[in-house]
Amino acid sequence: MKIESLAIPEVKLITPPKFGDARGFFSETWSASKLRAHGFDENFVQDNHSLSAAKGTIRGLHCQVAPRVQGKLVRVVRGAIWDVAVDIRQSSPTYGQWVAAELSAENWAQLWIPGGFLHGFCTLVPDTEVIYKVTADYDKAAERAVIWNDPDLALPWPVEPGAELLSDKDRIAPRLADCETWFTYA
Repeated sequence: MKIESLAIPEVKLITPPKFGDARGFFSETWSASKLRAHGFDENFVQDNHSLSAAKGTIRGLHCQVAPRVQGKLVRVVRGAIWDVAVDIRQSSPTYGQWVAAELSAENWAQLWIPGGFLHGFCTLVPDTEVIYKVTADYDKAAERAVIWNDPDLALPWPVEPGAELLSDKDRIAPRLADCETWFTYA
């Protein structure tokens, strides 16, 4: 398993090996023992699966706060996304900075987004399916969001302005500057 730190070192790009033959392929996409050997020791409690029918669908920017802080291990099983993590840990040296990676069924890469980060993605092709493991159960009371196009974050979403498809909730989320402190850097 290949594990790379991105510009914000807590966010990891994980690419599992994929073995193919005439029948198709096999891949061990997650192994607690193999990842533990690389210092990655997370306990996943829930798997989520989403389908975005249209190219340019944006989901995010989301997180969950205590007592249900979620880390996420995100992968694409059909299609492709531009996946982004934004550090919102107050006093972090990378507070307000972001990293992104293209995840696709073709490149087989996964993105680890730890707690304390906003997460969002934009579909690059129609009919994209995303599967992600999370470290805490979903809790509506702990759910938080920041507007996807916050000018202070200046995320370069790969969609033409006005062509994005958003949920009502994501369309009206507040700017990060208008939110209370949800996480503190330790």
